[in-house]
Amino acid sequence: MADSSKKMQIVFASAECAPFVKTGGLGDVAGSLPAALVRAGAEVIVMVPKYATIKDEYKAQMEHFADFYVSLGWRNEYCGLEKLEHDGVTYMFIDNERYFARDYPYGFFDDGERFAFFSKAITESLQHLPAGFECDILHCNDWQTALAPVFLREFYQGLPLYDRVKTVFSIHNVAFQGQFSDTVMEDILGVAHIPAAASQLRCDACSINYMLGALRYADAITTVSPTYASEIQTPEFGEGLDGVLRERSYALQGILNGIDVAGFDPATDKRIAANYTVEDRSGKAVCKAKLQEELGLEVRDDRPLMVMVTRLTRQKGMDLVMYALDRILAGGVQVAVLGTGDRDYEDGLRYFQDKYPGTMAARIEFDPALSQRMYAGADMFLMPSKFEPCGLSQIIAMRYGTLPIVRETGGLKDTVQPFNEFTGEGTGFSFTNFNGDEMGDAVFRAARLFWDNREAWDQLVTQAMSQDFSWTRSADKYLDLYFFMHPEIERPAGVAEAVAAEESAPVEEPKAEEKPAAKPAAKKTTTRKTTAKKATASKSSVAKTTATKATTAKATAAKATTTRKRTTATAKKAAEAEGDELQREAEAVQPRHVLARVVGQGHVALHVIVVVLVELFGLVRFAHECLDHTVALDVLFDHGVEGGQRVADGEEQRVGVRGQAAREHKNERRDAGQDERESPIDGEHHAQGAHEHDHAVGDLIAHPTQAVADRVGVGGQAAHDVAGARVVEIREVELVQLLVFVGDE
Repeated sequence: MADSSKKMQIVFASAECAPFVKTGGLGDVAGSLPAALVRAGAEVIVMVPKYATIKDEYKAQMEHFADFYVSLGWRNEYCGLEKLEHDGVTYMFIDNERYFARDYPYGFFDDGERFAFFSKAITESLQHLPAGFECDILHCNDWQTALAPVFLREFYQGLPLYDRVKTVFSIHNVAFQGQFSDTVMEDILGVAHIPAAASQLRCDACSINYMLGALRYADAITTVSPTYASEIQTPEFGEGLDGVLRERSYALQGILNGIDVAGFDPATDKRIAANYTVEDRSGKAVCKAKLQEELGLEVRDDRPLMVMVTRLTRQKGMDLVMYALDRILAGGVQVAVLGTGDRDYEDGLRYFQDKYPGTMAARIEFDPALSQRMYAGADMFLMPSKFEPCGLSQIIAMRYGTLPIVRETGGLKDTVQPFNEFTGEGTGFSFTNFNGDEMGDAVFRAARLFWDNREAWDQLVTQAMSQDFSWTRSADKYLDLYFFMHPEIERPAGVAEAVAAEESAPVEEPKAEEKPAAKPAAKKTTTRKTTAKKATASKSSVAKTTATKATTAKATAAKATTTRKRTTATAKKAAEAEGDELQREAEAVQPRHVLARVVGQGHVALHVIVVVLVELFGLVRFAHECLDHTVALDVLFDHGVEGGQRVADGEEQRVGVRGQAAREHKNERRDAGQDERESPIDGEHHAQGAHEHDHAVGDLIAHPTQAVADRVGVGGQAAHDVAGARVVEIREVELVQLLVFVGDE
């Protein structure tokens, strides 16, 4: 029976977490998802290393909670727990200055040892948590925490506190797996003597893979978008782990990331030049003009401004950008790029900035404040990634009314709906293949809409800004997974009912003002707003209803106890009477079932007899057709012989005429007094030629005619024989099967 008094208690482990430490999307997820889970009714503790780079203002708020030692191979390492409450979430910072007092989170020679310690410290600290907190779900993220499920199973299995713990492992980027020498297994991990662990961690003859261990040991596996969950099961995207991911596909699912909608709100963001809303976007024009001026671009509202905020790497599609950038800039589109990365790409962007002054701007730096102004001031956001697990930039861009242009891969495909020029639907533009020409075409599709149909463009911006990418829906999906793994814990009624109401609430189409037929998507946008309002109202009403039910529950409990005894006897009598009635009905129905079975079998037998007769009738028709074809061949043979005879007679007559003409010619020459020696020879030549020609033509005509006659005769006889034998054979087989079937019945 589900326990309604216990909350779901989750330990969320991550190597980075905003706002304390962040190098990529993992920090955003760890900084936002736990807070959404807390709002949904769960209890969450986030575990993060205590890096030296964490700001002093946060360190000053930490309080020492516990300390203990962690065994790591032959080592015994100190571990302290520093507690911090921030925005309603409890954070536990793993303190060990030997491993984490560095000026950057990653990139050191001993990263394998550092994060093996972090994983072991996570599992060890589960018995040092605040009173009343017993971990139900250990949620690990990426390779830095991937060994925690391995340690949990191999070193802590059987302990009462740990037996209830279910593990979830989230893949944020399968390309980063944590591969190290297999000497780590004995020296650091201490699992070389455990055959199961040693075999499941090994990825080749001399290496081990931390992420591979998590994929084999975790109870459930998630990744950050549904499309990416499918892609990593293929060799193209699986980075060598596609095999094990296909094996465990039953435990794998993709849950789309969200963003902090309060932190990324153009209506309240103080980092941008002017605030604006989806209803009043006049401030966005101000942001664009200010951004163009800041970047040294021509301040023109009639030219689309496309921006990129990215790492300058091949994975982010920079090969395509370098290929198509000349065409894009020459076509009248302004471009601004912010980011750092590979030197070749940095130099290429500087070259185009010099070639197209006033149209191209390259900022080779890391500037979060400028990135925010670029999101707000641009018209289009380019993101042509080779692969993208989820991606947050395109979501932030839509939040600020900047239309994304993306390649259809991973989370980009799941979050951006391509514009449909016929229906008006969509939230951006996309292309399918990793191809520079296709990317350029997508850019100019967007630019042409900006130039030629500003009304459709504005409607598309409205639809993009109206999308719901909050963490609320993502948190609900994670809770679905957590409660599925712990069915004994009852989900809070208020949360469960609010989610159900939001999913099943009927959507009423509002009456919109009449607009041109090319804008059917306007109704969709209004519907989203209506749905969001209904969801908010339903959640508040559910909370009130839940409180009312809790108040009245105590009052009705006493009445229920008093009447329970009296209703028990009545229920027994009613059950006995109902059982007798069902027994009588079953006895009455049984003969009908037997009769129906007999009749049914008779129908089946009759059906089979009819089918066999139809088949025999068809075989008889086939035999008749064979005989008809044989008669036709005989007629053809007769016509062939007659035709051959006519040709032979005609040739013989022609040869005879030719011979007669030769003899007459000989007599004429003799009468003219020509040489006596020449005339007989010439005449003999003509006569002999005619004679030989006559014989040759006769043979030529006679022999093919005879061959045709022989072949037609043999073919006709063969057809007769085959048809007759086939009819007899099939008749015997079908009749035998029919007799056997009838005998069985």
